[in-house]
Amino acid sequence: MYSFKNDYSETAHPRILQAIADTNLEQDEGYGLDRHSENARGHIARRLGKFADKADIHFLCGGTQANLTAISAFLRPHEAVVATEASHIAVHETGAIEATGHKILTVPTRDGKLLPEQVEEVLALHPDEHMVKPRLVKISQTTEIGAVYKAAELEKLSDLCRRKGLLLYVDGARMGSALTSEGSDATLEDLCRLADAFYIGGTKNGAMIGEAMVLCSDALKPDFRYHIKQKGGLLAKGRILGVQFEELFRDDLYFDLARRANGAAQAIAAGLKKAGFEFLTDSPSNQIFPILPDSLIEKLQKDWSFYVWKKVTATRSAVRLVTSWATTEEAVEKFVSALRGDA
Repeated sequence: MYSFKNDYSETAHPRILQAIADTNLEQDEGYGLDRHSENARGHIARRLGKFADKADIHFLCGGTQANLTAISAFLRPHEAVVATEASHIAVHETGAIEATGHKILTVPTRDGKLLPEQVEEVLALHPDEHMVKPRLVKISQTTEIGAVYKAAELEKLSDLCRRKGLLLYVDGARMGSALTSEGSDATLEDLCRLADAFYIGGTKNGAMIGEAMVLCSDALKPDFRYHIKQKGGLLAKGRILGVQFEELFRDDLYFDLARRANGAAQAIAAGLKKAGFEFLTDSPSNQIFPILPDSLIEKLQKDWSFYVWKKVTATRSAVRLVTSWATTEEAVEKFVSALRGDA
């Protein structure tokens, strides 16, 4: 049984494991104040170009923890989040944000992208103190349905947020996939320029665990480590996170792994298109959503593991296939062959 369920089934890239082993007996400061974490911050900062000096960088364990820590830190008690219905915080985080007292105001979307006009509609529906106050716009790059925001789209959202006094926060669980996908023109430097905060996902791109939170707005920086500690994210052995991001960003490993994951997904997509199958969305990333006959899905599930995403017709459903840095060419070829053979 080969899994296309997610991009974190494998433990970590061998270079990550080797880096942890090589530094295993070193003694260093705790709680992310070690030299490896500092080196990692420097490597990431260099990717932010002229905005390097304006960014504070912190390391957290996972995406839900990153979102919970950031959003609860950024908002006052009466303030709310604007996000899509498919947003991870609205669907797959067990009400973590709501548990802090902050409402999530969701809007429908086909590809997971939030549009400026949708944000304006939410603002119009919440005009006074009898309702929660929309304050933070949360988007995902890539979206939960595999789409990627272009630089111009981010510009428009950022411009709206600044005109309306809103914060723009970017969930980057699959940031690597977004930045290296075909047609992508947004960079980490762009994100630092346009967003108030974002994180760079490591868990889903070769790291064992870890996300790098980048705070761009000066107003969000004070006391952020207090918030990390309060939410259980300030690891005593924080160097384990630092070592991983030091290795991922000391050269192009982070981006190479993302390109590899994207390439595997797009090779499957090409095989599906050649066999005549349609897709729920147009995704250039490492998540693809083909629409398959239910009978074929049942046959494939005997040898392959993946999620059935959405019922499309009485006899067809969209499935989600996710590839990783470790997805082999052999697995891709065998899966495409199984598709063609049963189509």
